[in-house]
Amino acid sequence: MKHITVVTPCYNEEENVEGIHEEVRRIFASIPTVTYDHLFIDNCSTDSTVSKLRAIAANDESVSVIVNARNFGHIRSPMHGLLQARGDAVILLVADFQDPPELIVTFVEKWLAGAPIVVGVKPEAKESAVFFALRRAYYRMVTRIANVRLIQNFTGFGLYDRKVIEILRKIDDPYPYFRGLICEIGFEVVQIPYVQPRRKRGISKNNFYTLFDIAMLGITSHSKVPLRLATIAGFAMGTLSLLVSIAYLILKLLFWNKFTFGSAPLLIGLFFFASVQLFFTGLLGEYVGAILTYVMKRPLVIERERIGGVIPAAEERDVPQWERQGEAN
Repeated sequence: MKHITVVTPCYNEEENVEGIHEEVRRIFASIPTVTYDHLFIDNCSTDSTVSKLRAIAANDESVSVIVNARNFGHIRSPMHGLLQARGDAVILLVADFQDPPELIVTFVEKWLAGAPIVVGVKPEAKESAVFFALRRAYYRMVTRIANVRLIQNFTGFGLYDRKVIEILRKIDDPYPYFRGLICEIGFEVVQIPYVQPRRKRGISKNNFYTLFDIAMLGITSHSKVPLRLATIAGFAMGTLSLLVSIAYLILKLLFWNKFTFGSAPLLIGLFFFASVQLFFTGLLGEYVGAILTYVMKRPLVIERERIGGVIPAAEERDVPQWERQGEAN
């Protein structure tokens, strides 16, 4: 039978890890056509999440846990978990129940029917109307400027065939925008819509910085349009400034005693152009920072320990199954 690995990233989710484990086990008990294992990757939680995961792994041989040496962020840790999964397909499922686990049944059905990628998209969400509107506006903006067709309202929740995971492994991006990489690969993507519920227990670990980080990563990873806009805007504003200067010179020459320049236009122009320069300098800095991160090639995470025996042993870490078979032959 086909085997599936469920990867659940978590950080300070002591109120949810037991519930998500039970729900996943219940769902796969209703799918007799596949086997599964459940891999949790903990991003150095400061609450009792790890101790609860340790107890779960001790009582359920299908559960394994990776504990990071420190908090490596919400981008690197999930990707590392995906690359460590051993299944014929991998399902990425967060621990907070905002991605409905019951969609796993549909994901598996579509995958067994031949779809290499099956993802959940959330055209609706039970959250602040203003916040959701901002999310949708961002997705639309990024989709329009990206050099590939991105999936709107997609957070990473979905099922990915083993060949997709191996391609992601070869890409070897140290700070990957996972949602965009899935589209870069070019395989057919089956989209399953759902309404995202409110978080039932605990609080979200996302803040303004983490949301801004992933928003800028999505732009810098898949579009050069902002850089081109900066060039066009600089040319346009330079031309406009020249025309205004010429107009002021002509008016001054024609009406020398009556026309006064005043300090207001100088101050307004100074602050306007300074703010535009700061904006585009910051934008350029985002691209330079992305290049620096890629060039440094640091590992996605450093592991502190592995709990459970389902995931590969230490000597097999980060080595694809097909590569290990090649070495054996």
